[in-house]
Parts: sequence; structure tokens; C-alpha cells
Amino acid sequence: MSHNTYVKTILILAANPTNTSRLRLDEEVREITAALKRAKNRYEYQIVTRWATRVEDLHRALLEYQPTIVHFCGHGDGSNGLALENNFGQVQLLSTQALARLFGLFQDTTECVLLNTCYSKDQAEAIHQHIDYVVGMNRAIGDVAAIKFATGFYDALGAGRLIEECFAIGCTFLDLQEIPEDLTPVLKARRRRNQTEITTNSENVIPGKSFKDDSRSDDNKVTQNRSVSIGGNVTGSAVQTGDRNVANIQFQPVSLPAPESVDIRAELKALQEAIALLESPDRRKIENAFADAEDEVNKPNPDKNEVGKALDRAFDYAKRAEGFASVVEKLKPHLTKTTAWLGENWHKLLSIVGLGI
Repeated sequence: MSHNTYVKTILILAANPTNTSRLRLDEEVREITAALKRAKNRYEYQIVTRWATRVEDLHRALLEYQPTIVHFCGHGDGSNGLALENNFGQVQLLSTQALARLFGLFQDTTECVLLNTCYSKDQAEAIHQHIDYVVGMNRAIGDVAAIKFATGFYDALGAGRLIEECFAIGCTFLDLQEIPEDLTPVLKARRRRNQTEITTNSENVIPGKSFKDDSRSDDNKVTQNRSVSIGGNVTGSAVQTGDRNVANIQFQPVSLPAPESVDIRAELKALQEAIALLESPDRRKIENAFADAEDEVNKPNPDKNEVGKALDRAFDYAKRAEGFASVVEKLKPHLTKTTAWLGENWHKLLSIVGLGI
């Protein structure tokens, strides 16, 4: 691309730490790119993507590219901040205060920040002290909803619409797709600095998209909250849902029974029955993984590592399902016994349900 003075940069910062549930961030970036490529104003924008974003990568990217729009995609942890990565690929939270302070240094170049992560309203409010347009989420947002909202937003941007209109079209796109999360995104907005605010209400958000409450009646509100907090004080971090919320959990110590006391066939059956309660697009893959585990167990001399690998694969798919947190308590006793039978190499499976040795 030629260095056109009028080309605006969209900086996409993606992070999916290894100890969080897998998100379809590559699909989100692909849909954003496709939306702008097919737009009539496609030559007005260039997209720069940074994957596996670490805290130290953030200010460097802002300095290098001076983006007009900054788009975060990944996990959020509410008031604790955004989930970026450390040098080992695991979660490192970027605090709300630090994030706001950073964007205060780029308010002359950045016009809009889109936080496509769960519970990012606190960050949106803080960043809005310095940036005119900030989109956040007032609750957990599912992976599909996050992708569809971004698609609608950038379709409108490429068509030359204002940020307020892009936001409204993104929300409407969710409604058209019959995804009941159109009130999850919220926009903090004002005209360019030194001009009047777009809204005059105390919340300073687009009407009907208030951070404190939404405009739907109680009968129509989305009541499903797919975040989860297990235990009290946080001593570890894991994700147990199929949405974009980082669930802080306490790893509870557990004692394992003697391996010879475990009826492994019964435990595998119980695990599969609990997971079968979930609505997962990967149901067939989960069933195949359990079938592989059962086939190995039925051999005269089963290879426990092969059983462990099959279960690891099954839970990798199951964790992505919405509502996974609702079956955690059912899984705990059976996964504890199964892990005891598998041996020390597979104690890591306990962390899936917030347990540890």
C-alpha cells in the first residue's frame, strides 16, 4: 500500500492466552478485513494486526502506527482489566488505570477504541476521559456475538458512516441475526474535542445503551450471565466458559483416591453424561474423543496416556461451550477419580474444574 497521508490505520490487538478458553479471533480479524475490502471507501483504511499481544507491545504499536481506531479482541476480567499475555503466553492483566493513562498520551491521534471483550465498560469509561469514542461491553459477550458486532460495525465504517452509526448498525446486525446480545455493546461518545457532547444524559452514552441499565423490559432482558467466579480469593486464573470473560477461580486442593479403587469405565460414562448437557457445536468431536478414551480403556492393557490425551481433547472442546460453568460441580468428583486412575502426568486435568493437588 502506498503511504497516502489520508489513509487511516486500524490497529487490531488480539490476545488469547494459553490458560484461557480458545476464541475465534482469527475469524474476527478475517471478517473485519473482509468488511473493509468490500467497502466503497476501502482505500481510506489500512489494517495492522498484532497477535499474542503483551503489555509491552501495546505502547510500541501505538507509537509506531499512530492508529485512528484501536480494536481489542480477546478476554476481559471486568474491573481487573484486559487479559493480555506475558512472555510465557499466559494471562497478564492490564489494569484499567494504566490503560486509561496510556490512551491519554495518544488522544491527538486516536479517535475510537473498541473493546470487544467481556465486561469492558469500566475500561471504556476510563478511556473516554481522553478518547472521544469508546465501545465497551456491559456484560459477558459470546464469541459469535462479538464477531457479528464487529462485522456490522466495520461494514458501516467502510461505507463512510459516523462512529455513532457504525455502533448502531453493529447492534442492529446482532438483532437481525437473532443473537440476543444487542444491548451488550455500549458507546461512550462525544464530538471531537472542544465541541459539545452527543448526549446530554448523565451517563453520556447512546440512549438505550446505558452502562447502568438497559431499555428492555424485564421480560425481554438477556438474563444469562456466562461469567463464573468459583471459590473466594483468587489464587489462579482459568476460563470455564465459552464466552469472552476471564473467570477467576480458586484452585481448591483435593485428595486423590487410590488408583485401584477407581471404576474408570463408570467415571468416563459419568463425565460424558455431564458434558452431554451442554449445547456445543463441537458435540460430535467431544463424542469421538470419549469414544477413543473408552476404546483404549477396554483394551487388555490400556495406555493411560492415550486415555488422558483423548480426555484432554474432549475437554478442550467442551470448555468452549456456553454454560460450561454450570456442569463444573457435576464434573468435579468424576474428574478427580479419573485423574487418580490416569496418574501424575494427568493431574493437570484437575485445573479444568478449579481443583489442584
